[in-house]
Amino acid sequence: MAKYKLTWKDLSWNDFKIYLFALFKAFIPKKNLSSLDDLEDFIQSKSAWVTQVTLYGYLKTRMGTRYVLHFENDIFMKSVNLAKWNIYAVALQDLTLFTFSYLRSNFNYQDINKAKEIFLKILDDETTNKMPLDIIEEAKKNFDERLQKINWDIYFKDLPFNPSALSLYKWAPIAEELKTLDRKIVLNSVILKWDIVKKEFEERIKI
Repeated sequence: MAKYKLTWKDLSWNDFKIYLFALFKAFIPKKNLSSLDDLEDFIQSKSAWVTQVTLYGYLKTRMGTRYVLHFENDIFMKSVNLAKWNIYAVALQDLTLFTFSYLRSNFNYQDINKAKEIFLKILDDETTNKMPLDIIEEAKKNFDERLQKINWDIYFKDLPFNPSALSLYKWAPIAEELKTLDRKIVLNSVILKWDIVKKEFEERIKI
């Protein structure tokens, strides 16, 4: 699919309501994570939050104050949707591996196979939200490859969220010459959002 080059007139207020809602959700008080169901919900919701806030935030930054104008270009809308699902797929992988690595190292959690079980469950649930099947299958393949290489004892402190940061840089529907200029800022923006998630996880985890 050819990428559409971002212009001033491409995004509406309605589309940014998703971004704004996700942004403020981070400040709603949360309960402790005391079960695998809680952990699954945390992984899904926080991966979606990071994806939405960083992707829509980057688009808003590049578009400036005229983001309230309506979407009028179907190609651009498809590019945003494609970017969203691809970034989210990697974010899910990163956060799943991070949380189980953290539990393994800090709480001696042994049932690491639950990581894949939860990851697959989230992907299966996302089919009802129209996550593209080809992206789901690619995510499953990539996750299996990462499982073969992971060191559970150190992953959580060894740049665990670099893949999703690079994914935003790759998939954001912004002209390549602009992305090149933005690279450091884009990558840092993702890592900073993940720092918020990491802090919340550490505060909420309860075994």
